[in-house]
Amino acid sequence: MTTQIETVMHYNYEYEEDEYMNQEEEWDRDLLLDPAWEKQQRKTFTAWCNSHLRKAGTQIENIEEDFRNGLKLMLLLEVISGERLPKPDRGKMRFHKIANVNKALDFIASKGVKLVSIGAEEIVDGNVKMTLGMIWTIILRFAIQDISVEDIVNTPKPDERAIMTYVSCFYHAFAGAEQAETAANRICKVLAVNQENEKMMEEYERLASELLEWIRRTTPWLENRTPEKTMVAMQKRLEDFRDYRRKHKPPKVQEKCQLEINFNTLQTKLRISNRPAFMPSEGKMVSDIASAWQRLEQAEKGYEEWLLNEIRRLERLEHLATKFRQKADAHDTWSYGKEQILQQKDYESASLTEIRALLRKHEAFESDLAAHQDRVEQIAAIAQELNELDYHDAAGVNDRCQKICDQWDRLGTLTQKRREALERTEKLLETIDQLHLEFSKRAAPFNNWMEGAMEDLQDMFIVHSVEEIQSLITAHEQFKATLPEADGERQAIISIHNEVEKVIQSYSLRISANNPYTTVTLDEIRTKWDKVKQLVPIRDQALQEELARQHTNERLRRQFAAQANVIGPWIQTKMEEIARSSVEIGGPLEDQMNQLKQNEQNFINYKHNIDKLEGDHQLLQEALVFDNKHTNYTMEHIRVGWELLLTTIARTINEVANQILTRDAKGITQQQMNEFRASFNHFDRKKNGLMDHDDFRACLISMGYDLGEAEFARTMALVDPNGQGTISFQSFIDFMTRETADTDTAEQVIASFRILASDKPYILADELLRELPPEQAQYCIKRMPAFKGPGAVPGALDYTSFSSALYGESDL
Repeated sequence: MTTQIETVMHYNYEYEEDEYMNQEEEWDRDLLLDPAWEKQQRKTFTAWCNSHLRKAGTQIENIEEDFRNGLKLMLLLEVISGERLPKPDRGKMRFHKIANVNKALDFIASKGVKLVSIGAEEIVDGNVKMTLGMIWTIILRFAIQDISVEDIVNTPKPDERAIMTYVSCFYHAFAGAEQAETAANRICKVLAVNQENEKMMEEYERLASELLEWIRRTTPWLENRTPEKTMVAMQKRLEDFRDYRRKHKPPKVQEKCQLEINFNTLQTKLRISNRPAFMPSEGKMVSDIASAWQRLEQAEKGYEEWLLNEIRRLERLEHLATKFRQKADAHDTWSYGKEQILQQKDYESASLTEIRALLRKHEAFESDLAAHQDRVEQIAAIAQELNELDYHDAAGVNDRCQKICDQWDRLGTLTQKRREALERTEKLLETIDQLHLEFSKRAAPFNNWMEGAMEDLQDMFIVHSVEEIQSLITAHEQFKATLPEADGERQAIISIHNEVEKVIQSYSLRISANNPYTTVTLDEIRTKWDKVKQLVPIRDQALQEELARQHTNERLRRQFAAQANVIGPWIQTKMEEIARSSVEIGGPLEDQMNQLKQNEQNFINYKHNIDKLEGDHQLLQEALVFDNKHTNYTMEHIRVGWELLLTTIARTINEVANQILTRDAKGITQQQMNEFRASFNHFDRKKNGLMDHDDFRACLISMGYDLGEAEFARTMALVDPNGQGTISFQSFIDFMTRETADTDTAEQVIASFRILASDKPYILADELLRELPPEQAQYCIKRMPAFKGPGAVPGALDYTSFSSALYGESDL
């Protein structure tokens, strides 16, 4: 540009040094008092300074203000002189500025220029007269002393007006440069907006891809409902799920919210800058992400409950399996050898006494067999329950249960056959020892009672409340109350046994003292009775320990409920406050934004209450407490409410921010914004912050719009481009202010490029590099297609197609 100016005009004054200095001293500064003359000088000197400062990548706007700190003044002198000045002071204090200006004035003085009445303090204070005088002195020294012009060449000593005629010629040359500068500034502005939008688009695509990939990996894991076979494996899955809820999901919730905020902000900036709406890649729309997120939460819903139910099921299965094995082992012990005994034919060679003994013994066995019927039925019932609960070793349980049942059927058949044989022989037998018979009849049930008591006293128990353990304690107390009666029965049985021995001794009978009718011995009764007495206090201790544990669990329940009953209503109240603030007409948007951000900070400060509740909830789960009658709020309710609260406040802040962007871009006053909000709220029948198509049509009619179906359809395409069936407040504002926006158009950008190209239909890379900053010049060169029209030269670039593509008006 400087070369162009020098081509237009070249002066060659040949002053003697003294004459030059004298002319400077005699310059009539009173001309500066003329306002018109001062205005002309401001424009001329500003253009002259910028013609040199642009070589260094900068410029000035206000000549008396921009030279006050001395930095640009020193830079101007370095550009026009080609020499380096001393390093400037970078401070912002007044003495720093004065030091920098003095360095510039000292440099001027070093070139033999005498500065009259021009001091650094006047320049720093913004004295326009002194500033213009200083620039005039610089022009005389560095630009005019080596030039000549036709009408003043014969003048021995041209006056100031003649010199200003030359400067005016410079001004006209600078006018063209200023026009090119304006065009370059416009292009820079447009390209900067476009570059920023492209960065936001690329960032959206990246974040959307990462979030969708995380959802794709996580959803199948949450949908997997295949149960494990052991408690350890299921508890590991529960811990993994807790880590997911505490560590992995919360950051993704924030990323999803930020992604929606970035998308809305980008669309708002595109609308404000008259760009086409951003359409993400297929499958990466906000709606696609919302759908994927909904599938994730649907898979997550009920997963924790399923895990806990599976743990309870496995716990119940382990308890039942242990109980089954204990009862099956006891049955095997009881039934061992009984088939062989029933199959004996000892009655064929027995005496009458022996046969009667065998018969009575068989009657005792039948009594024992009948008493054992309940145990076999219990074994079968436990096996059936294990099958219903899908026990992993159900096949082994069924096999053992079937063997016990088959054996039981054989025992019944053999028992019946033996009875028939003994009864056929009974008529041949005479007397039976009544005492042995009575002993066997009373000892066998008593023995079964003791065995049952020992099983009950050693039986495992699982309770989930204080009431349940109290019920077990009551039952245990009732059992202890029966011990005196049982002890009486034991004493009676011992008396019968003692009576048998007395009779044998009294009558010198040659028979064994052993009871032929039962296998239960007195030593066995004594041993089992001692065992029962030992188990009773052990059972007492176990029940009391469980009672203490249940009291602890109850305390945990109440502790959790006390917090949940406060946090739950608090979250609901804050949600209602946000909902009201989004529809109520308040003060300035900035005040609303500040209030919303204050609310958001308050929510963040409240987070420690949620964390504390999470800790109490984990204590409940570690104690395997899964119900709480003291509150209707579960941890899941609190989590969902908290996440919804944070998401809602973030979205509301984003909506207000977009309203501020729209207001500032389109010059909407606060009163207009309130009127828009009042109209929108009036026709928002559902009071959910959205108008459906009928609401919007009614609103337009109320404002005097008389739209046909086709025109209304085109209007809906503007305010509801995604076809969601609703119009947001932001879309409503965009529609109401669409005619007032001061935005650039493709035609304006094309006209700006045409100026830089000197009215050519194409532009060259050298011209772009000369007129635009390097980064934006390279941006244009990289994206502009080659010009193929008439008069094209090598390297010609098509700026028309490029400008149209910026606004979505071509296929470029």
